[in-house]
Amino acid sequence: MDDQSISLYPLPDLDEVEPDIRERIAAVADRTGFVPHVFSVLARRPDEFRAFMAYHDALMNNESGLSAAERELIVVVTSAHNRCLYCVVAHGAILRIRSNRPHIADQVATDWRSADLTERERVLCAASMALASDPATFDDHRESLRSVGLSAEDIWDLGAIVAFFAMSNRIAHTSGLRPNAEFYSMGR
Repeated sequence: MDDQSISLYPLPDLDEVEPDIRERIAAVADRTGFVPHVFSVLARRPDEFRAFMAYHDALMNNESGLSAAERELIVVVTSAHNRCLYCVVAHGAILRIRSNRPHIADQVATDWRSADLTERERVLCAASMALASDPATFDDHRESLRSVGLSAEDIWDLGAIVAFFAMSNRIAHTSGLRPNAEFYSMGR
């Protein structure tokens, strides 16, 4: 695949990126069987790559009352709102795998309101959408989030994930980032 089909920006030769970044990319490629394009695009700016990945990992891998699947659900609904093809496709694949539900990502990306969701998932989506589209209304969702078992720290995690992926979506749009073909069939 040539650089233009991945991104509007030139990509570094991954054999020439700094060792810690090369190791991180190799670990992901070993686990998935391919290099997600976001890694190639971000590798062109090493300091940003490190900061992005550190914050991503802190949000998506920390101990929380949100399950791994719920975190991905938040990413997909936020990314669908922001019309970020890369994040909807990539995180949709992860959502399908983590939830063991092959149709959930397509449903959520198209219209979360009509998707086959639990009440808790519906509340997570509604709060995520409020924060993504009209942040001043987020307070209106705190009680419903508490009613489905979220603690104050879990609500923080939800907000931080929405905010991080709003940034991530904008980086994907700016760079013209395209999803890897491999993501489309994962978890189906």
